[in-house]
Amino acid sequence: MQSYSLQIIERFNRAKLKKRLEDNPPLRKILPAGSQGIVQPEIRVWYNTELLSRNFYVPGIIALVIMVSVLNLTAMAVVREKEVGTMEQIMVTPIRPVEFILGKTIPFALIGIFQVALVSSVGVFWFGVPMRGSVALLFSCLLIYLLSFLALGLFISTISRNQQQALVTTFFFTFPIILLSGFIFPIANMPPVIQWVTYVNPLRYFLVIIRDIFLKGSGIDILWPQMLALLFISVSVMALAVRRVSKTLD
Repeated sequence: MQSYSLQIIERFNRAKLKKRLEDNPPLRKILPAGSQGIVQPEIRVWYNTELLSRNFYVPGIIALVIMVSVLNLTAMAVVREKEVGTMEQIMVTPIRPVEFILGKTIPFALIGIFQVALVSSVGVFWFGVPMRGSVALLFSCLLIYLLSFLALGLFISTISRNQQQALVTTFFFTFPIILLSGFIFPIANMPPVIQWVTYVNPLRYFLVIIRDIFLKGSGIDILWPQMLALLFISVSVMALAVRRVSKTLD
């Protein structure tokens, strides 16, 4: 792409110089021999000026670590109750489905928040990744992001009969989510049909959010489309998971 752009600029320079010489013959005596130049292209890097790969990948790894850990822990939550035989005892208690869901998701949400704080601190103070944005905005978006995978993990746990089945189902969701998030392959290089599929992937939106906050210092005025899409996906998946859990308890 860069080579192609330089060729276009070079042709433009020659055409512009030829026209100037034709319009002003005395200029030939003043202009240095072999001069090409009207436009001199220069590459200017606005973000990640040192071109360090860790500045780009460390924020993405934070999102991946949170996704994998929270999804696996939540997916095992209800299944473990089924295997040890305590689900029947829970069903005969006056506990409501909402209370059951909160009890199964809040501890894992706190674990996810702690992991983000720990890994972000390591990334900033050890690896030297710049943190140019708002920490409060990062954790606000994190709560929405956690909601989506807490809900997905809870849904997986309701459709699985044992922990082994829940683990396999988690892998079934994990790999497509990673491959279609833009972390490994740019979404723009994917086939159009696959690009449409990525719109239901919460990791896609959080990668944009966390990288923009770390490297660009973007605020809510820039990130609100990603936040809104992430919130819509999270609420939709949570509604589906709550419905499944309610049927299980009822």
